[in-house]
Amino acid sequence: MTDTKVALVADDDEFFRMALRAILQNRLGFTEVIETGSLDEAIEHLGRRDDVALALFDLAMPGMQGAGSLRAVREVRPETLTAIVSGSKRRRDVLQALEAGGHGYIPKGIGVVELGQALEMILKGFIYVPPLLADISTEPSDAPVQGPPSDDAGVSASLTPRQTEVLGLIVQGKSNKEIARALNLGEGTVKIHVAALFRTLGVSSRSAAAAIGARVLSSTATE
Repeated sequence: MTDTKVALVADDDEFFRMALRAILQNRLGFTEVIETGSLDEAIEHLGRRDDVALALFDLAMPGMQGAGSLRAVREVRPETLTAIVSGSKRRRDVLQALEAGGHGYIPKGIGVVELGQALEMILKGFIYVPPLLADISTEPSDAPVQGPPSDDAGVSASLTPRQTEVLGLIVQGKSNKEIARALNLGEGTVKIHVAALFRTLGVSSRSAAAAIGARVLSSTATE
């Protein structure tokens, strides 16, 4: 098990956060568990701290845009073990989380003992995959896969409040350091937000993000 004893639980279900905290502290030896209820809040904690050994995200949490959000965190914090805890039992959600670099996908419906075992596997370096992944009858094979929003208004609606602020400053040509100063954030936090924005916008450069971002923010202003 890792020597670092800090975990982050990002879930808007307070009861489930309490259950996870009990397992992480009482069974797995974590001395600190950071609890957040939104993606923005989770990113700001990760940006301020480099000692988080394990980060757990709920797909249905405010601000989460599926696997893209998870991949952005993994790109900037590759040393942090990152997994999804979700009420969804859809195979495509499991597969997308694993393809995004997640270290596991834990359905919320499993028992407390199984939940502890799943977390323990992840901390030992294994990728936890729920048994439902082997069940080909879990969902129809032709079930539609939800992709990123294709129109400017849809993209704008998918952004978190903090991502919207960061995008506005990218459009203005601000650097990460200048954005951090303007929003009173750490540069690490800004890097994660920028990575998430690149994923959402489907771009790989700041200039492209600025060009598309100007259009996206303009569509919001004219509504």
